Amino acid sequence: MTRRTPLHDRHLAAGARMTDFGGWDMPLHYGSQMEEHHRVRRAAGMFDVSHMLAVDVIGADAMAFLRRLLANDVARLDAPGRGLYSCMLNPSGGVVDDLIVHRFDDHRHRLVVNAGNAESDVAWMLECRDAWRMDAHITPRRDLAMLAVQGPAARAAVWRAHPAWQTVTEDVPTFTAAESGPALVARTGYTGEDGFEITLPADSAGALWDALLADGVQPCGLGARDTLRLEAGMNLHGADMDAHTSPLECGLAWTVDRRTDRDFVGRGALERQTPARAQVGLRLHERGVLRGHMRVRTACGDGEITSGTFSPTLGFSIALARVPRDNGAVPRPGTSVEVDVRGRWLAASIVKPPFVRHGQSLLEPRPFCC
Repeated sequence: MTRRTPLHDRHLAAGARMTDFGGWDMPLHYGSQMEEHHRVRRAAGMFDVSHMLAVDVIGADAMAFLRRLLANDVARLDAPGRGLYSCMLNPSGGVVDDLIVHRFDDHRHRLVVNAGNAESDVAWMLECRDAWRMDAHITPRRDLAMLAVQGPAARAAVWRAHPAWQTVTEDVPTFTAAESGPALVARTGYTGEDGFEITLPADSAGALWDALLADGVQPCGLGARDTLRLEAGMNLHGADMDAHTSPLECGLAWTVDRRTDRDFVGRGALERQTPARAQVGLRLHERGVLRGHMRVRTACGDGEITSGTFSPTLGFSIALARVPRDNGAVPRPGTSVEVDVRGRWLAASIVKPPFVRHGQSLLEPRPFCC
């Protein structure tokens, strides 16, 4: 039986088409995925992301534990509420999960992990903590709900719905969270737009949802969330990387701390690796839609699309792909490739993600070749 978020009844009342996602009954769209996508790019949309899991890490060794657990370094977080994107690796350097961690002080942090990996993530954290004999209490917070409100008008809409939050968040920089009573309001997102991801008690989520809805904020489902994140060049665990994929091969080398000599899980394996593949962006120059697992033909050998879609903002198909390196280097933007789209080899070119930021294309204009 699939699990339900605290907002499940509101999704049904809004006419959502529901789907199973990571064991949760989640809205795919509310009628028009395209309209939801454009609403986020042009105004504001809201997503129920309560299927994701907040995990509190509290204790005398909390910071030391996370510095050993994560590939990115939480010691870089120099102010309360500051956030960091990181991979959590296994000993072979594969990506167990990607997550966001916020630091409030040396002894108190909060992680947000992916829904499909939540149980295994917590089990891995507990296994590591116990093996290292550290004082770090790891508490999954299923008593909380999470809403993401994204778009150029998102912050103003949240402040109208909950005026008390404006005082504590108006000057908060990106990738920083502010606490307001039991709520955590983080200026983060998965769309390439400004906005907030709000964690609050489950029994308070409905009132916030209703207030935002009354203000004209568009409910959005998983379909629009995926096209938005792909335009923003953001990875999806289980598609663009997994426990068998190194961050050095999926465009996440920038999240691996190489500035310090600290030991973290997977570091030794990464230092022994010579990546043969690299993650690149693709744009299609013919009519068609790029999808995951499609074969990519390059001058250096074959690669594979990991995520692909039609971009509503750009009006053509885009993708993330892993392709062979060119004498150890990432293939240059503009390099021509071909993609096997349902038995037809279609022309595409390599581009550097992200494709879209704040509603604007980051790609050089180039017409369809035919």
